Amino acid sequence: MTERLGELLIKRNYITPDQLKRASDEQKLKGGRLESNLVRLGYIKEDELLSFLSAQYRVPSVKISKMEINPTVIKLIPSSLSKKYFIIPINRMGPKLTLAMADPSNIVVIDEIKFMTGFNVEPVVASETEIIDAIKKYYGGGGNVAGLGSISFEAKDYDLNDAKDDALGDGISLDDDVVDVDDFDKLVHGAVDNVEVVDSQNLENSMDMEGPIIKIVNGILIKAIKLGASDIHFEPYERTFRVRYRIDGVLRRDMSLPIQIKNAMTSRLKIMAKLDIAEKRLPQDGRIKLRTGKGREMDFRVSAIPTLFGEKLVLRLLDKSALQLDMTKLGFEESSLADLKAAIHKPVGMILVTGPTGSGKTTTLYSALSELNKETDNIITAEDPIEYNFMGINQVQMHEEIGLTFASALRSFLRQDPDIIMVGEIRDFETAQIAVQAALTGHLVLSTVHTNDAPGTINRLIDMGIEPFLISSAVVLILAQRLIRKICMDCREPVKVHPQLLIDLGIPPDEVKSIQVYKGKGCSICNNTGYKGRLGLYEVMPMKEEVKELVLSRASNSEIKKEAIRLGMKTLRQSGVTKIKDGLTTIEEVLRSTIEDR
Repeated sequence: MTERLGELLIKRNYITPDQLKRASDEQKLKGGRLESNLVRLGYIKEDELLSFLSAQYRVPSVKISKMEINPTVIKLIPSSLSKKYFIIPINRMGPKLTLAMADPSNIVVIDEIKFMTGFNVEPVVASETEIIDAIKKYYGGGGNVAGLGSISFEAKDYDLNDAKDDALGDGISLDDDVVDVDDFDKLVHGAVDNVEVVDSQNLENSMDMEGPIIKIVNGILIKAIKLGASDIHFEPYERTFRVRYRIDGVLRRDMSLPIQIKNAMTSRLKIMAKLDIAEKRLPQDGRIKLRTGKGREMDFRVSAIPTLFGEKLVLRLLDKSALQLDMTKLGFEESSLADLKAAIHKPVGMILVTGPTGSGKTTTLYSALSELNKETDNIITAEDPIEYNFMGINQVQMHEEIGLTFASALRSFLRQDPDIIMVGEIRDFETAQIAVQAALTGHLVLSTVHTNDAPGTINRLIDMGIEPFLISSAVVLILAQRLIRKICMDCREPVKVHPQLLIDLGIPPDEVKSIQVYKGKGCSICNNTGYKGRLGLYEVMPMKEEVKELVLSRASNSEIKKEAIRLGMKTLRQSGVTKIKDGLTTIEEVLRSTIEDR
């Protein structure tokens, strides 16, 4: 429903605004549903309300008190769900189950009952009073939850008790402004406004009473946190619904769920992210916020896109407590870190960070801004999206659909008396031109560009239309980076490799004998992968005079790269070799993530 129930009742002259206010106050004081309070206070007759709801929801209305329900039908739904959602099964005919509901618009409940029973659910509306009386009559006072065993999936058996176990033991705290899992259903039709945080304690407590869909979703989210995943992929295919985790940069299948639960799982996640569950044709973006123990907050950035067999959802985990902002702990070699620090402490100029998606560019920029964040400076950022928020930094979210682009934001920033500007990405001439002008007129500008290496960024800017003399004047440093997997230190062991393999990596033959190579054997700590965690490879190229001269002469990438190496730049491959020598990563990881120096 696009309008609130109370507003619709006023519009149809069933009640007055004053009566709605009194019923709402009564609801806040004593609980219960708004409709029940309106009836109890005598503002509307139960039959009138039932007739109105039937017309509004376009479903038949029933009088449960005038029928006798078959006990075998009652047994199809546990008493706990019946009491929780104010529902009761009244008839079954072939594959169709007729379900009396106080709120027949609650499609999440309908999907859950459909999945649990295996029947097609046909909702009808009944008064809450009659449903409560029927629950007392047919279920009695016990209300025990029916056992829900384990559900067999293609990839493995996912026991619902495992989901509960995954959720426990994190020392979760409960805050007053946090939404309970029960409120997710209210979010569907607008009964709870402006709620952003879901408390994971409530997720855990709900395990004993919620249906299998909610249990599975909760278990998947909490398992992702425990495994240290960066992303969760929910992927619909013709005969299966696949769930994968990205751990240390690599996607791994965790389970394949029955295709029958695809819609219910997708709806559950979209409700948690406050997305439109009725819109399945267009991409949508939202957020789920989880608060765990000791003040830790976990954000899940949710992206939904339509695919051939349904909506694919990807959840990006954003854990601010795990964000590494100490530049000395990002994996820089000593000389490279010194060059970067010298550049970010310059009062003017442009610093560019380049690398593929997921290479840690945002973390590097945030760590630089964290070091520069002082009360004496005005720092403004243009981001798409804003992944983490920081006190003292003015962060602006881009909205291209309304004209707020990186270029338009940059223009506005220059009228905001900035000292330091961070632009999420330079992707076109207009943004590049304004950023360069800002760097030349007394500002420090930090941004990202998509290129393969640091020297290649020069020609990328020239291709965008920026003149070489502007690049040589504005840019003070270019940094290329990659993220590679780190050897698990709990199962690390020395291995022998052919000397030629090390020579092919660029290690001088006279050094090969002195190098010990390591590899992870695989253990329970690293999930038998041999890797645990990630570290960065960095290629830091300061714009020294010799490099600037080559830029002015429009030299090729290879010429600029050779000169930068001669002046002391370590390439990505050389940075990887250093990590191999230090016993931090494997030859395979370096070969996978870097190209041969030429």
